Amino acid sequence: MRKSSSFIAALLPALLLTTSPAIAQDAATAQPTAVALDDSTPLPRDEAYPGTMTLHVDATDVGRRIFRVQQTIPVTGAGPMTLLYPEWLPGKHSPRGAVSELAGLVIRASGEKLEWVRDPLDVYAFAVDVPAGVSQLDVEFQFVSPLEGNEGRIVITPAMMNVQWEQVSLYPAGYYTRRIPVQPTIDLPAGWTGVAALDGGTTARNDDATTITYGVTDYETLVDSPMFAGPYYKRFDLGQDVALNVWADEPKYLEATPEQIEQHRRLVDEAIALFGSKHFDRYEFLLGLTDELGGIGLEHHRSSENTRARDYFTDYENNGWERGLLPHEMTHSWNGKFRRPALLWTPDYRTPMQDNLLWVYEGQTSYWDTILAVRSGLQSKDLALGSWARSAAGYALEPGREWRSVEDTTHDPIIAARKAKPFDSWQRSEDYYVEGSLVWLEADMTIRELTDGRKSLNDFARGFFGIEDGDWGTVTYTFDDVVAALNAVAPYDWAGFLTTRLRRSGQPAPVAGIEKGGYQIVYREEPNAYEKQVEGASQSIDLRHSLGMGVDGTGEVSNIIWNGIAFRNDIVDGSRIVAVNGLEYSRDRIKDAITAAKDAGKITLLLERGGRYRTVDIAYDGGLKYPHLEKTQSGETSIDRLLEPLTETK
Repeated sequence: MRKSSSFIAALLPALLLTTSPAIAQDAATAQPTAVALDDSTPLPRDEAYPGTMTLHVDATDVGRRIFRVQQTIPVTGAGPMTLLYPEWLPGKHSPRGAVSELAGLVIRASGEKLEWVRDPLDVYAFAVDVPAGVSQLDVEFQFVSPLEGNEGRIVITPAMMNVQWEQVSLYPAGYYTRRIPVQPTIDLPAGWTGVAALDGGTTARNDDATTITYGVTDYETLVDSPMFAGPYYKRFDLGQDVALNVWADEPKYLEATPEQIEQHRRLVDEAIALFGSKHFDRYEFLLGLTDELGGIGLEHHRSSENTRARDYFTDYENNGWERGLLPHEMTHSWNGKFRRPALLWTPDYRTPMQDNLLWVYEGQTSYWDTILAVRSGLQSKDLALGSWARSAAGYALEPGREWRSVEDTTHDPIIAARKAKPFDSWQRSEDYYVEGSLVWLEADMTIRELTDGRKSLNDFARGFFGIEDGDWGTVTYTFDDVVAALNAVAPYDWAGFLTTRLRRSGQPAPVAGIEKGGYQIVYREEPNAYEKQVEGASQSIDLRHSLGMGVDGTGEVSNIIWNGIAFRNDIVDGSRIVAVNGLEYSRDRIKDAITAAKDAGKITLLLERGGRYRTVDIAYDGGLKYPHLEKTQSGETSIDRLLEPLTETK
């Protein structure tokens, strides 16, 4: 007979006492009780902070990669005060403030050193008692930036730096950050040029340093306006108040042709044509062409932080695959910065963010970055089709779909902190980016079907993100707002569509948009245009569709497909292929072996992992398999029309 849960709950204490006498409490034995947690940090109020902070950053110590910070913070009276180091950072979708690199913190009042205490419940908070008669606190510390990649992201090199103001400042608790005034000044090495989307800047140069002093801004805008700086710099005017600022490891990598710059100019034109508005008075692309500075792609309202390989311009024909970054980050000015999920907007950098709607914020941005890249000429149509084929076919191999929804992956920046995973195909990662984009492709194709081609997701973009031209504040939204905006374009069960595709597990691979758009996935022995460039740049091989794994140029395997062929042969990430069919590993040899196995039916691999060697005979006769998109109808398809420019080509 099935017992009710209330029956079991009532019986449980008796069961514990009768079956586990060892855990019965001895009344004579002292037992601890919980101490009430006391969070004394004041909550943020939407009130003007009384006074203007000053922030001075000495960034001239390039050799030791140290930022030296001096800050004044006005106070209005004596008593306890909490200073915060930014923790939850917009665009990073998780608590990733670099507090571990803060060192040497000293707080003074009227020249006297004050004792501070770090809050054990919030290690980003520093409590201090302000003495009577004091008008400001004088703060100093160093941001000791990483010297090696295993210490964190490299932000200073001999030829370049990336200054993120949240790493080099504190702010007072208890106020919305947009209500805290601050005036920043920075010293750069002599001869360096720095650019940030801050207003009122004046520059003074001497033999020792270049000093840039900006006008008073608010702390939220400061954090949203990072700087790139370096000695090797060029600025390209892209029109419509947008500039491409480029720094490089060496001067020769700054050489761009007029045709290359024209494609970037067209990116701006196409983005503004798509959204029908500008949510910035000016926009600064900050682009570092580097193999030394840590990689980044991070959105801001009037700028973006971007790094690409140093040969971005000089090997332009072979790196189209990586030219989706600038379209992605610029799209965020509309989607993510101006319009933001209500639970992702926070009044300060201590309040936790809730990432549920990142499949709009990042997913639709990932959709538009592909479209804008092709419409502007930054990427070829073949590259876009190859990228979609790679992604959609990859999701068909992902068994983690059985238990984890796309929306659940929006929490992955917090859960996994973007670290590597042993079995990514089973655990899933941040699939809200790319799978989200493929769901938006299906939404676009569905709108075109519903309206006989009269409307598309272009209309949603203009109606949802393009409102209030010229405003660069923030307008928040909810799931219901997204549904209502889609219904305004084309009535449909959009709530059910989005809930099924994104909020439920066990969904099929996201290929419906491709099929509605007049294409299908087919497999061939040669890589598609996108795969070819990726393999050329990384020296890797994507063998997921044949052997269930990827292999890099040294023979190390990764991307093991859960329950795939490699998995069933106990091959895991970090294994290294030493030999293929008795011969030393090379990319060509493993490809040749897979092709030959169509007749032989077997591939023999010598593997090494952790100093141990073993031979594995893999039964396989399917040949090399790469996904491609192939038309299912003659003439122009809906996807073909989607990729056409909105503006006239000059």
